[in-house]
Amino acid sequence: MPLSRSLTLPLLTLALVGLLAMVLSVGVGSVALSPVQVGAALLGEGSNLHQTLVLELRLPRTLAAFATGGLLAVAGALMQVLLRNPLADPYVLGLSGGAAVGALLAMLAGLGGVIVSGSAFAGALLATLMVFGLAHGTGSWTPSRLLLTGVVVAAGWGAVITLILAISPTQRLPGMLYWLMGDVSYARTPWPALILLVLACLLVLPLGRSLNVLARGPMQAAALGVSVRPLEWLIYVLASLLTAAAVTTAGSIGFVGLVVPHMLRLMLGNDQRLILPACALAGGTLLVLADTLARVVIAPEQLPVGVITALLGVPTFLYLLYRSR
Repeated sequence: MPLSRSLTLPLLTLALVGLLAMVLSVGVGSVALSPVQVGAALLGEGSNLHQTLVLELRLPRTLAAFATGGLLAVAGALMQVLLRNPLADPYVLGLSGGAAVGALLAMLAGLGGVIVSGSAFAGALLATLMVFGLAHGTGSWTPSRLLLTGVVVAAGWGAVITLILAISPTQRLPGMLYWLMGDVSYARTPWPALILLVLACLLVLPLGRSLNVLARGPMQAAALGVSVRPLEWLIYVLASLLTAAAVTTAGSIGFVGLVVPHMLRLMLGNDQRLILPACALAGGTLLVLADTLARVVIAPEQLPVGVITALLGVPTFLYLLYRSR
């Protein structure tokens, strides 16, 4: 099979599955809509109720879930290449902890909406700068040094989060806990995350061959003409930015960035030219389905989508480890 076809066919399949998942997500709810009714509402036809449900409530949330899942999965795949560690995920360097501290401080101050999202993004960027600065020190950083620094910084953020929760008023705790568990209902608009996801995929696709070589080790990559250090910096900055955008959009949602890259590598191989765009599609689809399940499993109440991804992610990851023996 030609290489271009071997890359295109899985991506088209994942895109089709993702589209079907989004149609299902938009149609499911207290008022069920058929695919025909969903399509009519998207075209500006049908009843005013259907148009309001689709265009103002369900579609923005579905797109936000897709963008968040795609960002986390791509960031996880990049982190695993950078650290050459199959257990690396988008949160391994403490970015989610920094974002959580920023968001919780804004909630503690009685702020909401855009301020909480902006505080979360600022906290994630602060965590990025801290980890990189501490890992770099006076010399160069290595993947193991970066990983260890990230783990220690993440533990520190965890202590600060516990302190904030301990001193927070009782009436503010439910919102804080939902944010920490990940909840797409907090998403204000999906477009910044979607645009960033598309731009990231366009950026990493030309780097696919270099990432394939880097995954084998820096010495082999340097011997084959790859500029190792600039490429590692680019991966770190890009993965951090994607994670910060995802956490800002929907809070801390676990397992997507860890499970999806593993699952795709077992199914499609380890070619980064295929894995990275496939992660964007598969991660988005997974989170859309998880959010749909979170909305309906105990309706009319809703679960945080992070609970669903954890319940699905743990057995899935254990099964993938069993298969990869």
